[in-house]
This record gives sequence, structure tokens and C-alpha cells, in this order.
Amino acid sequence: MASRNSTPAPSFTVAAVARRLGVAPATLRTWDRRYGLGPSEHSDGEHRRYSESDLARLIHMRKLVISGVAPADAAAASLKFKGKIDLQVFADLPESDPSVIRLLSKAAHALDRNLAEQIIRSEIKNSGIAATWCNVLTPVLVLIGDEWATTGKGIETEHMLSEIIHRLLNECTEQLKSPINSRPVLLACVGEEIHSLAITALAACLAEDQIQVQFLGARTPQSAINEVVRRVGPPAIFLWAQLSKNGNPAIVQELPKVRPAPRVILGGPGWNPDRCKSANFVDDLTAARREISRAVGV
Repeated sequence: MASRNSTPAPSFTVAAVARRLGVAPATLRTWDRRYGLGPSEHSDGEHRRYSESDLARLIHMRKLVISGVAPADAAAASLKFKGKIDLQVFADLPESDPSVIRLLSKAAHALDRNLAEQIIRSEIKNSGIAATWCNVLTPVLVLIGDEWATTGKGIETEHMLSEIIHRLLNECTEQLKSPINSRPVLLACVGEEIHSLAITALAACLAEDQIQVQFLGARTPQSAINEVVRRVGPPAIFLWAQLSKNGNPAIVQELPKVRPAPRVILGGPGWNPDRCKSANFVDDLTAARREISRAVGV
């Protein structure tokens, strides 16, 4: 029997989860109906509510979809996800503005490049890169990806919006003039990895922190990574793998031994933490930014 003084486990409404994750309530209902990623808690006479484990799976689902994983595959992985979340971090997430998300989504669907670019530039100027990525760009990309999975249409919308985002984020990175680090941080997509939008956002956020990076882009071969490590001696190495076939632990094992030793940070669902125990794993932009800042000495 539970103690009279025991604290009930926290639970969350559909509306609260939607606002914090930056997805429409309809998207959450679709994920519930189609994939079984719904709220598991229910009391008589009340709406179903999300538990902590439900929320952790939804956050994992969102990260996978935005990194380019097909929704069905992301859902299958998320149903098996056993990770936990920091409830304080979740509570501190700013609520997304549905009106901005709707406006950008409409501009993208109308293939209105000028309006889409204007909205993104305004959000970056007013809210910063990280907030824009998390609260505006990610929700819209999730929405478009979900529509594509449902209807098989809209590939031109996703490609146009991704191109605009890539370009504007690269502009932010190029504006860095006085970096605080003398040796740039190395960022690369390993193996045959072609999905580089999330790592482009990371590079832009680091520029906002006055941290210089050397971004080698998609499909970076081991030889190129190793040569930069030898010649530059980066304080941190961030390697992105979305697909498991690209997250080869040999890539980490074959990095050159240099002094001082760089902090090796792995991001993306393609990595298996149990096979790369010498590296640091991060599961979102904020954690990657924090680990790299520590390596630089901020």
C-alpha cells in the first residue's frame, strides 16, 4: 500500500506536452493512433495523461524525426526507448508560439521562399538561434515530415525549407569574427551520413557562443577527420551519425592520439553507447553545446 505522504508521480496533459515539444496536439494524437505512442495514465472521468516514461519516448521520437528518421522507424525505436528525462529541464522549456509555427508552415507549403526566410530571420534576431531551432524550426519540420509520411506528398516543401534553413544557419556561423578558442572545434557527419541539418544548427549555436568550428559536412571520410585532428588539435570532436550503419565504433577507435586529448562527443541515434565507451554521448543540441563549451573552457 502506498504511503499516505507519498508524492504522486507527475503526469502531463496533451496540451502541455504539445506546447513544450512544439508539436500540434493533432500530431500527438496521430502518433498515439498510428504508432501507440500515447498517454498511458488514465483515471475514471479524466482525460488520459502522459507519464514520465511516455514523455521520454515522445522526446526521443521528436529528436529522431527531426534528424531525418522516417516517422514509422522513429516510432519503433521510441517504443523501445528506456531513457529518462530531466523534469526540471522539461519544465523550463519555453512554450512554442503556435502562430509563428502556423505562419512558417503555410509559407513553406505555399513555396513562398521570401516569407519563410523573413520569418526565420526575424525569429533568430528576436529569440536567438537555439530557441528558434527548438521552438520554431523543429516543430515545423516535424509537422512537414509527418504529413509526408501520411500522404506521400510534400517533398518539395521539405527540400525548400531545409535549403533555406541551411543557408541562414550558415550565415550565422560565418558572422563569427572574434572566436574565444584558438583551435576550432571539429564537427563532421561520419560514414555515408548525409543528414546535416541538426549539426548545422549546432555550428550556428556555437558561433553565437563565440566558439569557432571546422565543419567538414556530410559524408566525411575517416582520413579527413584524422588529418584535421593531427594538424589542428581541436579541443573537441563532434561526430554525427543518424543511421546505425554510419555509427561505426571503429571511427572513434581510429582517431589519432594527440595531446592535449580532445573531448570526443557523439550525437545522433546511429551510435551505440555500449560500443563507444571512451566517448561522451549527447542526445540534443543543448547537451552538445554544453559539452563543447566545457571542452573549450567556457
